[in-house]
Amino acid sequence: MHPAIMGLITIVVGVGGCIGYFYFSNMLLDKVLFPPSGPNAGRNINRANMIRPWLFLFPALFALGLYLAYPVFATLWLSLTDRDQGGAFVGLANYRQMMSEDKFWEAMRNNMFWLVVVPAMSTGFGLLAAQLTDRISWGNFAKSLIFMPMAISFVGASVIWKLIYDTRPEGTDQIGVLNALWVSMGGAPQQWLTIIPWNNFLLMIVLVWIQTGFAMVILSAALRGIPEETIEAAIIDGASPTQIFFKIKVPQIMPTIVVVWTTITLVVLKVFDIVLAMTNGQWETQVLANYMYDKLFRAFDWGVGSASAMVIMLLVTPILVWNVRNARREMR
Repeated sequence: MHPAIMGLITIVVGVGGCIGYFYFSNMLLDKVLFPPSGPNAGRNINRANMIRPWLFLFPALFALGLYLAYPVFATLWLSLTDRDQGGAFVGLANYRQMMSEDKFWEAMRNNMFWLVVVPAMSTGFGLLAAQLTDRISWGNFAKSLIFMPMAISFVGASVIWKLIYDTRPEGTDQIGVLNALWVSMGGAPQQWLTIIPWNNFLLMIVLVWIQTGFAMVILSAALRGIPEETIEAAIIDGASPTQIFFKIKVPQIMPTIVVVWTTITLVVLKVFDIVLAMTNGQWETQVLANYMYDKLFRAFDWGVGSASAMVIMLLVTPILVWNVRNARREMR
């Protein structure tokens, strides 16, 4: 079947199914379960009105349960069983095995390193870019250039930066920008991605390059929302531009800075593509998501792989809950 026809049929079936679901579910509610007639008409109408919102929510709740809640519980169960023994329950054996492996602790250590460096640098550079681009006439064009990496996939960005770090034998032309500069200053070509521990920092630069645009856009909007009266009052009092920035502007946008920081932190905890595409976890660059992938889809050790997935979820959950609570607090 032609893809266009298949797409059209999918749209018709999907839209028709939604319309049919809401029509017949309301009919069932109003005509069969709680008819608005007879001695209990008022009570039936109230009951129907209480249930009706859940009819609209049910498809979304079902989809979320199927694609989010079920995988979490299934992964938790897999982390407590041994696939080689026919799915036998083994308790915390997979977690003990995982914690006994050096690669797991290497991944944990690297993830903590990423958590310290990437959110700080991305937020800092984003704030600096937001402040500086608002002061120049071609600021919107500059913002577009800085934001452009956000349109590139992590794998695409990894390929670009892998070319920047590329190495050719000594005595030949270097196509990697970093080695070309290094050789021009009299140095010998370096295999940058194999130099421990600096290779981890070189991988982080890729994510910082991508996330700086995101931070800049959010923080730029926050800076524009600062009341002009506070800045004018500071200028009248004789405050310098540096004092205005750090003592007037930054405190007023601190909640936005925290939101940007935590959002980037969530991205860092799940980082996978960059490491896989550039080093594949070699040379002590392993991270938790890459470790999980190796266990699940290369070693086919579903127990330990699922255990590492639960560790990632446990690290992400507190930050996610805090973010949601903070967002709700600001909406009040």
